[in-house]
Amino acid sequence: MTPTALKQSDILTIPARRGRAARLSKGQSIKIINTHGSQVVDTWCFNAEDMGEFLSNEHMRPTIGTIFPRQGHFLHSNRRRPILFFAEDTSPGIHDTLIAACDDYRYGLLGCTEYHDNCTDNLYASLRQIGLKSPETPSPLNLWMNIPVAKDGATSWGEPLSKPGDYVVLRAEMDCIVAMSACPQDMLPINGKGMQPTEAHYQVLG
Repeated sequence: MTPTALKQSDILTIPARRGRAARLSKGQSIKIINTHGSQVVDTWCFNAEDMGEFLSNEHMRPTIGTIFPRQGHFLHSNRRRPILFFAEDTSPGIHDTLIAACDDYRYGLLGCTEYHDNCTDNLYASLRQIGLKSPETPSPLNLWMNIPVAKDGATSWGEPLSKPGDYVVLRAEMDCIVAMSACPQDMLPINGKGMQPTEAHYQVLG
């Protein structure tokens, strides 16, 4: 079944190390489920009428006044308009807005000598599945990714604080495309102590 044929009851899989995309009409929501509790899901959102407008962490952070978007926040685009509304979150609310999507270059810096699955390629693959292409790779909203920031500004790689079955619900403030990647990172503990990427799930609501 393609994302354009989703029914409200469908719960679909984001396979481990892969990406998926879904079309939302204004007012619809997407429920993204951390099925096993420790999987980071890189998440993007694009204006369905203009892929040049997208969820932008850089523009969102000064508007919401925090690096941690939470339930009740509007999530803003690079044109400083609400594109999603953070409607629900059952997790402790630690989601990252600082770290770029992983790519093959990143894994090379970590010592990988062969091609490594990555969120950047997953973004483009997921959009191709529904006949779309992004003009660039925006910085994603990294759901459940735990990047502690010390008082001196130093960052570190924490394990997710979420538990199995935690989910977020994001409501579309315009017709949009939501793309998701079950992050393939297996060289740092962002997907848990075992560093083992797993599948996640999603459901279009309303």
